[in-house]
Amino acid sequence: MEQYYGTGRRKTSVARVFLRPGSGKVSVNGIEFHHYFGGLVKAVAALEPLRRVDAAGRFDAYITVEGGGKSGQVDAIQLGIARALVEYNGDLRVKLKPAGFLTRDPREVERKKYGKHKARRAPQYSKR
Repeated sequence: MEQYYGTGRRKTSVARVFLRPGSGKVSVNGIEFHHYFGGLVKAVAALEPLRRVDAAGRFDAYITVEGGGKSGQVDAIQLGIARALVEYNGDLRVKLKPAGFLTRDPREVERKKYGKHKARRAPQYSKR
């Protein structure tokens, strides 16, 4: 069976994307894409790389994603799909790279420090 793979990461989310020639069915962790993300408006951005290269109905996407929240998972899936498309056809890189689909966002949550409320938020200063 012909299959193309791409890994996407964002914040603490990791998505493994498998693209197979098909009718455009997308499932995330065994659940239909739109049911998994519910009414999250940002979720449609995850499939944008497929639309950018006019491959929306040509591939079935089987995706496993773990860690983080829904927003980070959407971005991880987007990167994974873009990488899988480049594995399918290297020439698609020319369309995906300028749109920013192949750039891994390196930002991670900063750890909390002792004596602080959050990573940087200090206790309120009291003069007396």
